[in-house]
Amino acid sequence: MGHLTAIVLGAAGGGGFPQWNCRCPVCRLAWAGDTRVKPRTQASLAVSADRDHWILLNASPDLRAQVQATPELQPRAEPRGSPIASVVLTGAEVDQVAGLLTLRERQDFVVLATAETLAAIDANPIFGVLAAGVVARKAVALDEPFSLFGGLDAELFAVPGKVALYLEGDDPALDAESGANVGVELTCGGRRLLYVPGAAAVTAALRQRLARADVVLFDGTLFADNEMIATGTGTKTGRRMGHMPVGGQDGTLAALSGLSGRRILIHINNTNPILIQGSPERRQVEAAGFEVAEDGMEILL
Repeated sequence: MGHLTAIVLGAAGGGGFPQWNCRCPVCRLAWAGDTRVKPRTQASLAVSADRDHWILLNASPDLRAQVQATPELQPRAEPRGSPIASVVLTGAEVDQVAGLLTLRERQDFVVLATAETLAAIDANPIFGVLAAGVVARKAVALDEPFSLFGGLDAELFAVPGKVALYLEGDDPALDAESGANVGVELTCGGRRLLYVPGAAAVTAALRQRLARADVVLFDGTLFADNEMIATGTGTKTGRRMGHMPVGGQDGTLAALSGLSGRRILIHINNTNPILIQGSPERRQVEAAGFEVAEDGMEILL
């Protein structure tokens, strides 16, 4: 059995950092080339147990650029071939699934997701470009282990959250536990990594699962719940968008305090000041024992 390798392909929330149309205080630094901030693409991980077969956790709209930046994912066989063996989805948000369209050149791989996520994909005819005879879609039940190429074992589990924005309707449940918003648990050689890019809350059961992990990559979307309102970039709180804040009495730092494994914040919105090296918020995160993910970060277990 090999080691579990994880490469952060993208660490930003939807829209990336800097966001294409944004001049919030944090994005302004990035557009100006300030060395205290690093641009980031939209959140995704590549994981492998043998470094030959790679599994993507979500397929972001930036996937083509992420492949270009990651030699491990680049084609090896002639005339065509890819080490990407499968894609595991944690939901059907645009920043989780749009990258599937980048993989449409009749390359065989497997898409694994809950029935709810696959239903959202199946309902959109544009995903028909992924030929059914080439790209398999496999529904995965919650809390039931399954195997991935190269020797990885995985499990999907419900995380408090909501359905994709375009599926919300008039009165969406914001912290439901269902197959619409899930985390991924990966195990290899007794080592355990959890990927939770979106969480509205940390329940006792979720914390218990997180406590077993050697590495947790967790939702770091906003530092403050009202961050987008305060910066004039939106009208919704983080909780209305299905994301608990990083700071505050009931935020992520408090909810995940005391865990013994590595804790890494990912899916970081462009307005979040933890993106600024040396900011008070970044220092608070680091003092609490958390890391801030960046593109290209490699984790070896």
